[in-house]
Amino acid sequence: MKIVISFFIVIFFIPLSAQEKFDVFFEFDKAYPNSNSSKALDEWIKNNSSAEIYKMEGYCDTVDSKIYNLKLAERRIHSIENILKLNKIKVVNKLERIPFGEEFDFSLNQDENRKVSFFYQKPTPTNSFSEKVKSSKVGELLNLKGLNFYNMSDVVLPDSKPILDELLQIMNNNPTLKIEIQGHICCNPSEIEDISLKRAKTVYNFLLSNGISEDRITYKGFASSRPLYPLPEKNEEERVANRRVEILIIEK
Repeated sequence: MKIVISFFIVIFFIPLSAQEKFDVFFEFDKAYPNSNSSKALDEWIKNNSSAEIYKMEGYCDTVDSKIYNLKLAERRIHSIENILKLNKIKVVNKLERIPFGEEFDFSLNQDENRKVSFFYQKPTPTNSFSEKVKSSKVGELLNLKGLNFYNMSDVVLPDSKPILDELLQIMNNNPTLKIEIQGHICCNPSEIEDISLKRAKTVYNFLLSNGISEDRITYKGFASSRPLYPLPEKNEEERVANRRVEILIIEK
């Protein structure tokens, strides 16, 4: 069989995230990765838990028949796919599986031909609240976006609970962080029953009851004295923006 050596670069365009490739190598006639590749794959899994696998290519050396090698390439693909799935790496439903057997440009080094290449992408990083806190400066105000309450109440809506959990995690992860929790209302120039203060205190009590020291947290209510949009608001979007809870970075 004629051996052809070729070098090429393939550029894929994948929206929102970069495409990357990882190679796993095998011993002769084996469908399970060799020891070095097993260790490398374990390390890749540890560092790429958010990756999504969308294509796998299986290869063999030039020994044995084309049909046998094609089946071996398929087994190698399924072996790696199963390892990834067992380690909770996402494999897309329409995974592209391409066994080449002997139908590809070979390397003169047979060890390099016995492999599976899988192609993956990572979700585009989002500007999370945790990242905003990390990059914030003392004196900066950050909005707890998505933290909503029942109308004229200091009771948090159930679907807003993850926002409180995230703030608690941030406080636990940043033991020197001190904040002031600030409550605001919309719509009315005068406040009824100190709702803004009570909403700020709800957040304060949540953190306090979950182990955050009172030396690190304070709270205030500002009613509608600091609106983002002038009263009366023009629409519901402006009312929602004014009806908010913010944290002031006191110390980091």
